[in-house]
Amino acid sequence: MHMLFRSQQKAVAEAMAANLSMAAVEGRSPWADARERFLRNKAAVVSLILLSLVVLACVFGPMLLPHSYEDTDWDAMAMAPTWYNLHLFGTDDLGRDLLVRTLIGGRISLMVGLMATIASVTIGIVWGATAGFLGGKVDTVMMRIVDMMYAVPYLLIAILMVTLLGREFYLVVLTITVFSWMDMARVVRGQTLSVKSKEFVEAARAIGVSTGSIIFRHVVPNLLGIVVIYTTVTVPGVILTESVLSFLGLGVQEPMTSWGVLIEDGTGVMETTPWMLLFPAAMLSLTLYCANYIGDGMRDALDPKDR
Repeated sequence: MHMLFRSQQKAVAEAMAANLSMAAVEGRSPWADARERFLRNKAAVVSLILLSLVVLACVFGPMLLPHSYEDTDWDAMAMAPTWYNLHLFGTDDLGRDLLVRTLIGGRISLMVGLMATIASVTIGIVWGATAGFLGGKVDTVMMRIVDMMYAVPYLLIAILMVTLLGREFYLVVLTITVFSWMDMARVVRGQTLSVKSKEFVEAARAIGVSTGSIIFRHVVPNLLGIVVIYTTVTVPGVILTESVLSFLGLGVQEPMTSWGVLIEDGTGVMETTPWMLLFPAAMLSLTLYCANYIGDGMRDALDPKDR
């Protein structure tokens, strides 16, 4: 009896261990593994925290500060950073508070970066997935269009668009979008060529699923990992492009501002009022560094074989 009881206990313990093991295996997913790998990347986590603080400061900071981005203080023109009247970043040569203008400029640069990234990623996914899945002459024609777009000097087109249509916010987004979707299209097209021969795609074809449904319901979801990686890489590039356009005078108009506009203003007076260049440039550099580190962390987390 004693031996029988011990054997029953052993069988119950083994069954419970097997159930726990199965539950653990069933409970894990590739996204959970990716999240754990990302959280182990200290540089990426710190960058995510810093970037979140920058975004929160740009969104809510101007609401909490006593100054407006267009108010002038004639008694504090070109004032160095000081606690007086809460000019913590100093003022520009017109007496406008530089802290508020830096945060407002960050809001504009981040909005342009986000909107242009969403638009370019969407166009790139649709273009690349369609070209890769259809193949043949359609693929050849669509990818030759991409090659021709690479040959077009985007600054020349940007200057032409601004000259003809004016310096509006949506035109900046449109200009950046037009010249930032090609990389995503080529990456998605290459991944689609490898995915379209998989068994689940052949099964969808066999049961009569339409081509559009196969592309956007079966192929594109399986490219989500690579899309996320290249999206995080695209964001800092788009923000930098917006800053370059604004630096060249092709961005938003005064009194609205962006980091590129502030940096352009600061370069002209950097010898006498260096804080006008230092603080906007530091915010832009911090944002770009954080975005790049987050992109590296996402790449390592979602595709650890490439580390």
